[in-house]
Amino acid sequence: MINILIATHNAHKLKEFQLLLEPLGYRVIGADDVVLPDTEETGTTFQENSALKAMAAAEFTNMMAIADDSGLCVHALNNEPGIYSARYAAANGGYPAVFDVLLGRLTNDLSAHFHCCLCLAKPNEAPLFFEGDVYGQLTPHVETTCSSFGFDPIFRPAGYEHTFGGLPKEIKNTISHRAKALAKLVEYLKKQL
Repeated sequence: MINILIATHNAHKLKEFQLLLEPLGYRVIGADDVVLPDTEETGTTFQENSALKAMAAAEFTNMMAIADDSGLCVHALNNEPGIYSARYAAANGGYPAVFDVLLGRLTNDLSAHFHCCLCLAKPNEAPLFFEGDVYGQLTPHVETTCSSFGFDPIFRPAGYEHTFGGLPKEIKNTISHRAKALAKLVEYLKKQL
């Protein structure tokens, strides 16, 4: 087994990585397992923020590390909140209060997409990036399940009747922005074995 650190404290994200990487022979280690200090996200793009976190994690642990930066991009709002999605939610009452705030800023155009940028960093090597998007629209009809989080309850991916919050996790985990980025990462890692 090859150790690979996922630079996140988010249990949902960690589980996604475990399901995909452990069958390939990687031992997935979370940030809590190594008491990884938080890295301030000072970048202005998804790539910059994911690289900051992955490179800091690789340096701190001296092992291969993966970090992601992802967010909701609302087209009528110049792709806001984007990299500031979590901070935007916190500044507007958290979830679900932020849903009303965000939807209240929109009129006719509810189109949006989720973007994910994964960064793979190895000690003393240039970082690699794997990105994915899923397009759809926001909806005032909130759907939640025990596994939904973030803006999932109000984002309906194109071609589906339910929001990410209402879809079974097995479906969401195959069509999401993170799933698309992870698929590219997995293909890369398979070639490295």
